[in-house]
Amino acid sequence: MPVGIVGYGAYIPCYRTTVQDIAAATNHDVKKITASLAIKEKSIPGSDEDAITIGVEASKNALLRAGIAAQSIDAVYVGSESHPYVVKPSSTIIAAACGIKINYKAADLEFACKGGTAALQVGMSMVKAGMATYALAVGTDTAQANPQDILAYSAGAGGASFIVGTSAEELLATIDDTLSLSSETPDFWRRSLQKYPEHVGRFTAEPGYFSHVQKTTQAILQRNNLQPADCDYVVFHQPNGRFPVVVAHRLGFTKEQYQDGLLVSLIGNTYSGSSLLGLTAVLDIAKPHQKILLVSYGSGSGCDAFILTTTPALAAKQQRAPTTGKYISRKRFISYATYRRPCDLVY
Repeated sequence: MPVGIVGYGAYIPCYRTTVQDIAAATNHDVKKITASLAIKEKSIPGSDEDAITIGVEASKNALLRAGIAAQSIDAVYVGSESHPYVVKPSSTIIAAACGIKINYKAADLEFACKGGTAALQVGMSMVKAGMATYALAVGTDTAQANPQDILAYSAGAGGASFIVGTSAEELLATIDDTLSLSSETPDFWRRSLQKYPEHVGRFTAEPGYFSHVQKTTQAILQRNNLQPADCDYVVFHQPNGRFPVVVAHRLGFTKEQYQDGLLVSLIGNTYSGSSLLGLTAVLDIAKPHQKILLVSYGSGSGCDAFILTTTPALAAKQQRAPTTGKYISRKRFISYATYRRPCDLVY
């Protein structure tokens, strides 16, 4: 029985601030920051936006593309590291806002930046097992960072939603395989009641991101007898503009394969939405019978990898909802100081 995506949706807040403006507000060297992160600007949430409202908008777009009734969804899983409530699920609020019936399975997930792909795996498993007809999987974040930390330049806001099903005529892309790798590599964390996350720079690159992404990518390609050249598109987690480019070239992928899903330079790292937003951007332009490799990464640490193949049904669904590119181009710049003022922060 095939399992795959029947609908997908993205949402990115319209507000932006630039790396140059952040550097001016925090007395940092903008040239060094830009060279290090390869980011120009980032998305920031409005005063009435959070991970839930972002997830709602993305999920409504996914429903539009799927062309199914919200009441058909039997399971809702939401991955985020900025759930607005510590004790109260985001999944039930998103479900209610989308009009999903009350007899559905639901859970909130958290695994740093791969909570959204974990939600996709759980939803896929429930559907494949026959325990749900359709599952909604959401990756959404309004990423937080101490205003004096390097993370302040990259932490963005946005999210993506996917509806998983098994009806062959509805599938816009099949999920051919998924594989995960996890380890105890403490490069990034935030304790309970701690306002901002901390990180250890010496673990972030090689033992963290690069080691996990490379091993996971190689493992799923080998298991499916594929070479990098067999993929039409590849999307990696995007903590900054340098890491995904470096890892792509190390693994033998070309710029033509990764450039369409590489969004971080314009919206920042949207954490649980990062790799999934890259996937939505690729689905917006992909043709039938193309192969997509998706590899997320979450600090702490782990990766989820997916191999997808688009179907002829994709073309008819691409324009049913706003594209990811439309959300990226729909932007309004505000100063970083204006954005941070409601947070009661003092520089």
